[in-house]
Amino acid sequence: MEGGVGIGTGTDGTEGAGRRVRINGTQATSGDELLDHVRVIWLTPSMDGLFTGPAGDRRRFLDRMVLSIDPAHGRRVADFERAMRSRNRLLSERRMEPAWLSGLEQQMAGLGVAMALARRELLSLLTGLIAESEAGSPFPAPDIALTGFFADVAEAPAIDLEDRYRALLEEERYRDASAGRTLDGPHRSEMAVRHQQKDIEAALCSTGEQKALLIGLVLAHAKLTRRISGYPPIMLFDEVAAHLDEERRAALLPAFPKSAVSPS
Repeated sequence: MEGGVGIGTGTDGTEGAGRRVRINGTQATSGDELLDHVRVIWLTPSMDGLFTGPAGDRRRFLDRMVLSIDPAHGRRVADFERAMRSRNRLLSERRMEPAWLSGLEQQMAGLGVAMALARRELLSLLTGLIAESEAGSPFPAPDIALTGFFADVAEAPAIDLEDRYRALLEEERYRDASAGRTLDGPHRSEMAVRHQQKDIEAALCSTGEQKALLIGLVLAHAKLTRRISGYPPIMLFDEVAAHLDEERRAALLPAFPKSAVSPS
C-alpha cells in the first residue's frame, strides 16, 4: 500500500438504509475492495464460545482468517454456496437434468477444492508461525487442524481432487436429494483446536483457558497477516479481558503486534 487512502463509512440518514463505505470518495461496491487497503481483525464477546459452539461458527472464523491473506477467498465461498443452492433446488424438485447438474457440480468442484486448499495453506502458515513463538507466553499455543472435506488426503494435484469431488457429487445426487442438502463438501469442514501444552481439545478447557487460547490464535493470525500483506492489521477487541486472570490481563497489551489497536 503506497501513499494515503481516504476510507469513510456511514449512512445517508435514510431510515433502514445500510452502511456504506467510500474509498477515496468513491462508493465501494463490495467489502472486498477494502482488502486492497486494510485488514481488520476483531474479537467480540459473542466469540467467547467459539470452541464449544456450532461447527459453522468455527468454519466462518477460519474463512475470515483466510480472507485476510487471500482476498479472493470470500468470492470463492460465495460462488460455491450459490452453485450449491442451485444444485440443491434442482435435486429437491427432482429435476435430474444431467447437463444442468453437471455444470453446477463442475463449478462446485473447482471452487470447493480451491477453498479447501486455501484453508489448508492458512493453517499450515499459522502452525509454522506458532511454532516460532517463544515459550512461556501467558497465552497458550493452539494446535489447529482442518477436518472433514479432503483434510486427510496426501498432497495431490488440484485437478485430481476436483475430478474426485465432481464424481462424488454426481454419484450422490439421489442421496443428497433425499437429504434435502449437499452432504459432502467444504461447507462441512471443521476447524479443530487443541490446547498444545495440555494436549486436550479446546472445548474441554476452562472458560479462562478457552479465552486465552482464542486470544493467542487471534494474535498469531495478526502477526501472519502483517507478514503476508506487508502492513499491520487494524485490531478491534471488545471486552477482551473478560475471563482472564490478572497475569494475562497484564500481559495482554504488550502482546499485541505494532498495529492500530482499538481495545474496549
